[in-house]
Amino acid sequence: MNKTYSAGGVVVNQKGQVLIVNQRGRSWSLPKGHIEPGEEPLVAARREIYEESGLQDLIYVKPLGSYDRPKIGLHGGNDPAELKNLTFFLFRTHTREPLCPVDPDNPEARWVDKDQVLTLLTHPKDREFFQRVSLEF
Repeated sequence: MNKTYSAGGVVVNQKGQVLIVNQRGRSWSLPKGHIEPGEEPLVAARREIYEESGLQDLIYVKPLGSYDRPKIGLHGGNDPAELKNLTFFLFRTHTREPLCPVDPDNPEARWVDKDQVLTLLTHPKDREFFQRVSLEF
């Protein structure tokens, strides 16, 4: 099994809503993506949030930790060929600009109320992670 490393963020706006992104029109997740060689996880998280939502006004709050999960396969379910290590950081934003993804593989980003996040995240491990993190700043 191939192990990859990704970083991303839980981004909270002024209304207390959380950013989620659509990946390839098949799944919903927190914004995240592969860490490039030599790139620090926090830098990768900011880059991925920008690519998947267009957001640049990010205020770093704190690290949220890491967890492992299988990649989501092309037809849903787990892809046993890849185990992802995901590292997340908490950010807030004051932007009022509309979300505008730059990455064509992530065609949609939206703000959702905190109590709706768990119903929308596709992967069970993502839901477990979100459920246990503190969004307090």
